[in-house]
Amino acid sequence: MSNDIIINTDIEKSKISRHIYGHFAEHLGRGIYEGIWVGEDSPIPNTNGIRNDVLKALKQIKVPVLRWPGGCFADEYHWKDGVGPRENRKRMINTHWGGVVENNHFGTHEFMMLCEMLGCEPYICGNVGSGTVQEMSEWVEYMTFDGESPMANWRKENGREQPWKLKYFGVGNESWGCGGNMRPEYYADLYRRYQTFVRNYGDNRIYKIAGGANVDDYNWTEVVMKNAHWLMDGLSLHYYTIPGDFWLGKGSSTEFTDDEWTITMKKALYMDELIKKHGTIMDKYDPKKRIGLIIDEWGTWFDPEPGTNPGFLYQQNTIRDALVAAIHFNIFHNHADRVHMANIAQTINVLQAMILTEGEKMLLTPTYHVFDMFKVNQDAVALAVDNNFEEYQSKNEHLPKISISASKDGHNKVHINLACLDHLEGTEFSIELRGMNLDRATINGTILTADEKNAHNTFEHPDYVKPAIFDNYTIKNGKLSVKLPPMSVAVISVDEGEK
Repeated sequence: MSNDIIINTDIEKSKISRHIYGHFAEHLGRGIYEGIWVGEDSPIPNTNGIRNDVLKALKQIKVPVLRWPGGCFADEYHWKDGVGPRENRKRMINTHWGGVVENNHFGTHEFMMLCEMLGCEPYICGNVGSGTVQEMSEWVEYMTFDGESPMANWRKENGREQPWKLKYFGVGNESWGCGGNMRPEYYADLYRRYQTFVRNYGDNRIYKIAGGANVDDYNWTEVVMKNAHWLMDGLSLHYYTIPGDFWLGKGSSTEFTDDEWTITMKKALYMDELIKKHGTIMDKYDPKKRIGLIIDEWGTWFDPEPGTNPGFLYQQNTIRDALVAAIHFNIFHNHADRVHMANIAQTINVLQAMILTEGEKMLLTPTYHVFDMFKVNQDAVALAVDNNFEEYQSKNEHLPKISISASKDGHNKVHINLACLDHLEGTEFSIELRGMNLDRATINGTILTADEKNAHNTFEHPDYVKPAIFDNYTIKNGKLSVKLPPMSVAVISVDEGEK
């Protein structure tokens, strides 16, 4: 089989929302405390309690939106405990994650300050599972009302005169599970009730996100859409890439077989089927695709690193994770008409993290580098891609050899996003960019790869896996001829300049 790819640079599809590159930070393990928040008195360099090194790294990848405070934690979080003087804030037990004491030092003001520092949109998840309608209503009032009211006055007393802008608000989290073990019929009714009191104050307009399905629970999507679609702007979906069994053993993040590599790639590719099938149900009630599919928890989930608190979900991050991230982004790009946001789980020290910290030390993971490489696609337009490509086989599994998407940014520069899923053999292929003249184009490439399938960065060797210039391509007969090594992620940018 010839490996041919055709990118129609003049056939533009949907805009790739920058929010597809969103993040998720839950009060879980060392995700918030130590990962983001160290406090003003910490010897670790910080700005108003936020780690400077982490802040700089997250700015580099242009974080567009950050989801908080959970996750499962959201449905036991009572926001009033996390405002006011920190020494007076209630201490609580984080029953979901490790049974540790939560001191509530990182609350609404600190989170909104972090988002302002990052220049990103806050996405707050409200408490439906153990909270009240009044509690949720007053939180929105506290954050967004510009006038005189009990909550607005309290916000001012706590040091914030002007209201914040808040666009994204989730009404509950995983209501089918840790958020209340509800039936979809019951949640749909609760959603209808709670969202009524998530008010728009002044010119602040809230994008309301309903709690959606777990993986392939298509009945949940059907019931919630049928009963509440006109009252929502987004519907969530959660899916984790787990090579093993969720309860019996998910597998190691660094010690895995060739077969485990392959099954990880297969399960990452499953996201495409989930989007198509949930999207088909959504189309019945929302044919114009007004409602966004919000994939606000995705990523790899392995067994915790040996010797760490199992409730902290701390795992290493290898080149395998980088491939999983690239596969997901290509899928999201290709479904940009329905996928309006995605939030990787999680930002720091938890699951498929961007960043790992150890005291004052910090490192960037292979997944971070994929976010950095792929950020050129934020708010670009997806392009039509046709490919006729070989598969690779591992035992009984047949998988695509490569994952691909393409986009065109506001300067008419085309970005080709590639991932070679095969960890044993590389691949060669040609790319025809219809509508472009490669002989007059400027071409640049970046690649992330490794020699071992479990290659990862450590605090002793923080740059063991990092991007490099990619130039293993030539122009032949007006086409781009590319050679990719095994287990690699590459972005090739083609700029034709002024026509």
